[in-house]
Amino acid sequence: MPSSEKKKELRILIFTFAFAFFLLFILMSFYNKWLGMTGVLIEVLFLVLFIAGERKFTEKLKEDISTLSYRVKSTGEKIVMNLPFGVMFIDEDLFIQWANPYLERLFQEEDLSGKSLYDLVDELIPIIKQEKQSGTIALFDKQFRIYYQKEDQLVFFFDITDFARLKEKYQAEKPVLAIIYLDNYDEVTQGMDDEARGSLNSQVTSILNDWAKQFGVFIKRINSERFIAFLNEKILHELEDDKFSILDTVREAMAEQDIPLTLSIGVGIAAENLPELGDLAQSSLDLALGRGGDQVAIKLPEGKVRFYGGKTNPVEKRTRVRARVISHALGELMEESRLVLIMGHRYPDMDAVGSSIGLLKIAKIHQPNAFVVLNEDELDRSVERLLEYVKQKPEIYRHFISAEQALDLDLRNALLVIVDTHKPSFCIEERLVEKIDRIVVIDHHRRSEEFVQNPLLVYMEPYASSTSELVTELLEYQPIEKIDMIEATALLAGIIVDTKSFTLRTGSRTFDAASFLRSRGADTILVQNLLKGDLKTFIQKSKIIENVDFYRDGIAIAKANEDEMTSQILLAQTADTLLTMENVLASFVIGRKSDGTVGISARSLGHVNVQLIMELLHGGGHLTNAATELEDVTIDEAERMLKQAIDEYFEGGKTG
Repeated sequence: MPSSEKKKELRILIFTFAFAFFLLFILMSFYNKWLGMTGVLIEVLFLVLFIAGERKFTEKLKEDISTLSYRVKSTGEKIVMNLPFGVMFIDEDLFIQWANPYLERLFQEEDLSGKSLYDLVDELIPIIKQEKQSGTIALFDKQFRIYYQKEDQLVFFFDITDFARLKEKYQAEKPVLAIIYLDNYDEVTQGMDDEARGSLNSQVTSILNDWAKQFGVFIKRINSERFIAFLNEKILHELEDDKFSILDTVREAMAEQDIPLTLSIGVGIAAENLPELGDLAQSSLDLALGRGGDQVAIKLPEGKVRFYGGKTNPVEKRTRVRARVISHALGELMEESRLVLIMGHRYPDMDAVGSSIGLLKIAKIHQPNAFVVLNEDELDRSVERLLEYVKQKPEIYRHFISAEQALDLDLRNALLVIVDTHKPSFCIEERLVEKIDRIVVIDHHRRSEEFVQNPLLVYMEPYASSTSELVTELLEYQPIEKIDMIEATALLAGIIVDTKSFTLRTGSRTFDAASFLRSRGADTILVQNLLKGDLKTFIQKSKIIENVDFYRDGIAIAKANEDEMTSQILLAQTADTLLTMENVLASFVIGRKSDGTVGISARSLGHVNVQLIMELLHGGGHLTNAATELEDVTIDEAERMLKQAIDEYFEGGKTG
């Protein structure tokens, strides 16, 4: 009950008793006049004193309340005016109605009332427009945390500069682990004497120590071909700004001695603990090596990867031991499976189809229930010609099925062999990758961020000219008595197409594979007939080449008309043709494909890593041969995106 009501009840009670005693004293006066009059006087005196005391108390209480209210109001105003953070009232038009002195001092204004946020602090506009409850902005070299109360149109500014700097320092000092690997070390030093090997080790170690001293990196050699380095994220950012020039330093120093020795670096960052950091560094190194070496891979816990370097072709290995081991392991996996499916990439080229036919030959030895997955409505003219010859061999062609037919099969204990790609999204039917647990990957492309999850067996050799070359080597270690002419020809055609008739990415083992196929009946004349172009295609290529433009020295970009439908094969052939022109180091051809996407085909002579450029546009490939597809863009927009990627590459070759 409120105190005022209590006081009122108390007064009523007192006056009630007073009135009762007054009546009592009146009655007593009839018996004793003096006693009654004395009682009445005492009661009157009591009432006078009570009323006077109450009045004095009330006046004192009012005075105290008034004083307290004044002090509270005065103190409250002082507190608001001296708050260690900013307070601002705004109207619906984003004009300031009132701001406390903190903000006036911050903006160096005597009065902020009436000023527009657009003129004063436009960084605040998005937070208010989007009705966010909080956000962070930068003002006058300071960081502020903004809290916005929409109901009251009230904005609070909290200075978090010290916290932001502390956070920045914490981020900068987070540990980073790098594993440095000497590419081709075993191959390079195999024929060296002890003195030459010691001199090489000393030179490489000296270069790395100088680099580590320059940037403040702790580095330690742990074996003949491997170093481990400790640094922090601040130093890592400096190395990224430097574009990991240590790669170029080592490559150029070794090139002067005609030694094909390069570096691959795997970096792990942003891990919660050191074991996870080590796992990320090793995984990054595996990725860098899988892409051909001579590059840096920086892998984040969420799976994103940044790449630097990758400017040289991988060096061909001298041993065939791995090919023999892979061949035997593949045979065992096929024998253990009740079904073998072989699948390449969408819109398969001669390499994808040729290697599929070669693997079908291997599969039929171990598992008769084997099929090649191929959608015949996605073939270019040369592959169609090859398939016409295959159809003349029923014992081969009956093992060709469509993707829909493959999905209808019983896929339990099935083995899926993916050729000429390692990206699930590039496969003819991605659903097969999702449904089949046992997967083998055979590819010659440099490894990208997207990769088949948990494959049983991986045979990726970026040094190889083609997947057909790899499959041919696997065939050599299989118990095959006879290879059909069309099978050998398909494999040879795959090699010839990907090497541009043995002019690009051709090593000694490429000729060994071609020699083996030729000895088994491969028809070179038939290959020539398969690869013949038609007049319509020639005219299309000529029209595209007419639109060629040089963006940088040696960089040619050609594009088809927006309303003209092209195929990936046509774009690739046009890029190949451009590369034969004088003063062209790299060629890019852009065109609209039948599925509505914009395709870009890229080729180079090795001076420009077109793989890195295409990866910036979510594509991939080789150092000298790459491509991508872009959705929901025009050809002109695709050209602008391509030029941006080229600029970024020449500024450092960063992907991810």
